[in-house]
Order: sequence, then structure tokens, then C-alpha cells
Amino acid sequence: MPTRRTFIKQVSVVTGLGALASMGLAALPVRAAGKAMWHMPDEGEKHQRAFIAFGAQDAIWEDFTPHVQDALGLIARTIAKYEPVTVFCRQGERALAEAKCGSKNTTFVIADLDDIWMRDIGASFVVDGSGGLGAVDFNFNGWGNKQQHEEDAQLATLVAENAKAVYQRSALVGEGGGIEVDGHGTGIMTESSWINRNRNPDWSKAEVEAELKQRLGLRKIIWLPGIKNKDITDAHVDFYARFVKPGVVIANLDNDPQSYDFKVTRAHLEILENATDADGHPLQVHTLSPPLNPRSSEFTLDNPDFAAGYINYFVLNGAVIAPEFGDKEADVKAFDLLSELYPERKVVQINVDAISAGGGGIHCVTSHQPLV
Repeated sequence: MPTRRTFIKQVSVVTGLGALASMGLAALPVRAAGKAMWHMPDEGEKHQRAFIAFGAQDAIWEDFTPHVQDALGLIARTIAKYEPVTVFCRQGERALAEAKCGSKNTTFVIADLDDIWMRDIGASFVVDGSGGLGAVDFNFNGWGNKQQHEEDAQLATLVAENAKAVYQRSALVGEGGGIEVDGHGTGIMTESSWINRNRNPDWSKAEVEAELKQRLGLRKIIWLPGIKNKDITDAHVDFYARFVKPGVVIANLDNDPQSYDFKVTRAHLEILENATDADGHPLQVHTLSPPLNPRSSEFTLDNPDFAAGYINYFVLNGAVIAPEFGDKEADVKAFDLLSELYPERKVVQINVDAISAGGGGIHCVTSHQPLV
């Protein structure tokens, strides 16, 4: 079936400075000098609320649409047990979204949507340490014009408005799923998703790095190679490496020799094990491997895009929402490691196979607003 990794619909959407001007929006300085005022906090810091986009549609998901809506509802209801959640939904699907997502601790905001990938289409929040909240728009272009995105490209503006945040538009094109930070000046990114002609054709690696550092308040970026053209995101970092806290990283290590990620994840692991953070401290690296025997279902059978990655979890107030894939041994290992690494949070594993069938996971369909 077509998924976000295989469904390609080219649209007449331009990106970059010319597009900003055509929309009447000015970009903030691309290569601003001086120390960054704003910084992105670690995901594990206190949240004001979480967000999801209830935007599955048949044009992309075909027969899987109701199953994806069920999975989104499960995620929203699980989040709502620990923190408020805002659900963006279309006007005509408000009642359906309420039925699936529940109403306890939940707010619904009407928005035009193309799809469900909230991490990529929403704003990336930053704070200034003095009570200020900023929302960075990285000009979502459908992962390099691979999928329809005209409506989703506008959502970051609405998210910023809803959060009453200072709207900041970068001139870079990218996605929130391509960003991983420790909240103390260190970031991890994949070159394949940022230094890519389908997003930023006229940018050098040094220019991309300078802009990301400025926008996110980073002093160092650890670059992983990633891999282009194997999935629609060109290897977002949130399927490869995540900060647990400053100095501690959990990395994906694929043990399937037939997977294109087998060599990639080993290359990433070597880089991470030899890297230091922005303060010069070596990283403590833990690994989790995807399940080799996920449950057999309509979502997994003959589906090379099924994304069975345990590190695509979402950290929220008091809990970690993580996937389980029906592989008892692998599921338990993931639960045990996450419980060890997040001792003050409850690890909640849920079945989101319908979303994984589209090449994403829990972290991909959620985002959050830090508490200031």
C-alpha cells in the first residue's frame, strides 16, 4: 500500500527565501552573528502540553486510514493521562477525533492537514531562559517534495499562534524529526536529511550547521551520515540516536544483515562511541535493536516500509510512551532498558503498528511545548 515512504505526489510548492517572500513572510537572519539567545530544551524537561495531528486520509493511507486513526487516538489518550494534549483536526473530522482521542485533558484545534507527522510539520520550540517561548518554522516541504504537503506546511504558524510563542522562520528546510538535542548545547543530526539538495540545495554543510546552531542554541553538532533515498525522511535522527540526558545516548543497532540499516547503524555507533559533547565529555552509549520477529499482520506482511524502531519513543511528564511489536524478547529488552534509563518515569508500551506501516512511530506523530 502507499505509505509516507512510498506515496509520492509532486505539488507546486516552492521553498526557501523566494517562497517566504511570496507568502509575505520574512526570514530571520540565516547566519546571525553572536551568541544564540534561544535554545531548544531536552525533551525530558517539563512540558506544558503535547500535540498530535489527526490528519490521516485515504489518499495516502488507503484502507489503513481507520487503523491509523485508532492508533492516533490511543496515543492521545495515553498522553492525556500524564499531560495536556492538543489535537489538530479537520473541521469535518472534529467529532471523529473526539471519539477516538477522548476529551479528558484534551483540546481540539481545527486545522487543514495533509497527514499525521506532527514532529515534522509543527514548530520546533525554543526557550530563552527568561520565560520566553519561541517557535521555529523549518519550512516543511514534504521531505523534499516527496508527498503532498501544502496544508501541512502551514501548521507551524498555527502551532506558534496556539502556544502564544514568538514565531521564528528559518531559511533552512528541514523537519523536527531530524533534530535531537541534549538541552545543554549538543545536537545529533543526520547529514542525509539536512545536507540534501531536496531540502537545501544551495547550502554548504558549514552553513547548515551554523544556522542550526543559531536557531537551536547549540555549540556542537555530532553528524551521523544517515542514508539517502531509502525512506521518505532520508534517515531522520529520531530513528537512529536519542539523548536520554546530557552525556547519555540510546542508539539503534539493526541486527538484520539484510537491512540497509545494518551497516548504517554500525557506522553511527562507532561515531557516537568516539564522540564528545559540547563540553568535551565522552558519551555513554546504549543500544536497542529492532525486533527480528514482529507480529504478523496486514501492517507488517510484505511491507518493507514497516518501521519497527524502539528508540522512536516520546518522553513526557512522568512517562515514556514506547512501541511494542509482538516480539516478546525484544519488547522486554526495550522495556527494561528504557525503565533503567528513565527511572523516574513509567514506561508505557503500546501497539502502533498501523502508524509503523507508514514508516514512522510514536515520536514522529507527536511534539511538545516546553514549560516556561
